[in-house]
Amino acid sequence: MSSLPEFVIQTRGLSRRYRTYEKNPGLWGSLQGFWNRKYTEKIALAPTTLNIEPGQIIGLVGANGAGKTTLIKVLSGLIVPTNGEAKVLGFTPWERNHLYLKQMTVLLGQKNQLWWDISPNDSYALLADIYDLDREQARKRVQELAQLLDCQHVLKTQLRRLSLGERMKMEIIGCLLHDPKILFLDEPTIGLDIVAQTTIRKFLAEYVKEKKPTVLLTSHYMDDIAKLADRLLLISKGKIVYDGTVNGFSQKSKSRQKILFSLREPMNIPLKLADQEFATGTLQFSVEVTDEQLPLTMNQITLLPGMTDLRLDPVDFEEVIHEFMRGE
Repeated sequence: MSSLPEFVIQTRGLSRRYRTYEKNPGLWGSLQGFWNRKYTEKIALAPTTLNIEPGQIIGLVGANGAGKTTLIKVLSGLIVPTNGEAKVLGFTPWERNHLYLKQMTVLLGQKNQLWWDISPNDSYALLADIYDLDREQARKRVQELAQLLDCQHVLKTQLRRLSLGERMKMEIIGCLLHDPKILFLDEPTIGLDIVAQTTIRKFLAEYVKEKKPTVLLTSHYMDDIAKLADRLLLISKGKIVYDGTVNGFSQKSKSRQKILFSLREPMNIPLKLADQEFATGTLQFSVEVTDEQLPLTMNQITLLPGMTDLRLDPVDFEEVIHEFMRGE
């Protein structure tokens, strides 16, 4: 497949299937498997064609098992596709050319890249040797990144003694040590508290703005995608079902808003608003409505006795994604 210079990532018909063995329980089931095996085939990634320009942040969103991590693992060279072609920076990823590996990085949020029983500083020294980096330049880069992430105080502590948020910061520094042109980030904020998530999100935004790498980012936290991504890829059952901007997706999805209000005195009867029922005695209300339902519902609410604290909020982007996925 010819490589076009305006695209750093190109795929054509890229797919990955897994063949799994079904075994009945117990010893007899194991014995039956010797001569009568049953196999099932799962499509982890349906034939996918993509063209990604340099400097873009691509947000990959989908349910568990949708194919997000599979796409990242194929493009980073960790697994070989079943069919199709791909070029990343002009290289075929699964050939694992060392010139390609020195220009990319992959961070899997649930796996450690650094060594568990030594300090991050010692791990970075080893990584500097692996990537043929100058030791002094690597040390300076670690200090710069650690300052941005506000974690200089833990660089000399054993990795296993650090909190989850601190470990993730150390992993990010290790991934960026060799100044890669492409970042594959799979759930970099998974399991972190809101403070750690915000810190890492802010750091990634500043880093991308300064260094202009191409980033493929998966996350279950929609704030990561909404605040960082230039382009959204929504994956369902191995297929890309939406490719566009975050705003475009929000507009394409059924527009919904949330009406919030209170009552000074509880109602004596159940209340029904926009197909949602509220029990007797409810004082705090949150009603989700479409644009078509909004005028009638607002009229009903304003006629309620003792209504107060009325406000209208847009539905959170995460809820829009989840509603779309439920439909899929």
